[in-house]
Amino acid sequence: MEPITLEINQIRAVVFDLDNTLVTSSLDFVSMRQALGCPAQEDLLSFVDKLPDATQRAHAQHIILQHEMADAQSSTPLPGCHALLAFIKQRAWRCAIVTRNCLAASELKLAHNDIEVEKLITREHCAPKPDPEALLQLADQWQLQHHQVLYVGDYLYDLQAAKNANMPSCLVSNAQEKPYANQASITVAQLDDLLSYLQTALTASAG
Repeated sequence: MEPITLEINQIRAVVFDLDNTLVTSSLDFVSMRQALGCPAQEDLLSFVDKLPDATQRAHAQHIILQHEMADAQSSTPLPGCHALLAFIKQRAWRCAIVTRNCLAASELKLAHNDIEVEKLITREHCAPKPDPEALLQLADQWQLQHHQVLYVGDYLYDLQAAKNANMPSCLVSNAQEKPYANQASITVAQLDDLLSYLQTALTASAG
């Protein structure tokens, strides 16, 4: 999968994933899968949605919600989070978060970490990533071309969602080897590095 080329002088909006992109997350997906009987290779949200019994689905959703709310209360901003968001605001770029988390946990996470963005889209609002629905919706609302929106995330689903939306992507590796890094338009170790990249590239393009 070839990533979309990032044309930095064309960017007018930045959209972020939330967990392990803007803030820390300690969600234990292995234990959640074990508790719900979800196979390791299957997407957890898709597995729960396909449970045949409504009571089972409700129970599984409650377990996931408990994990997400606890994770929200223990989360902290990742290095460069607030500086990067301030830079985006200074440039008057549009800014949003698209996450597979639920709305309640996401709102708690933003409040807990003093993060404000223009738009928060969770799994209650749109089909979860790698479906591009949320990203396409944002581009349409903002009246931007798809190549003018940069999506920033830490996982394969983020890169796939950006590609499916025909948007450039940035992978935040958190200083770890990621086997899918070649699917990102650019890769940075942390948000501080993305801020430096944007500042340098924009200065160069202006010159």
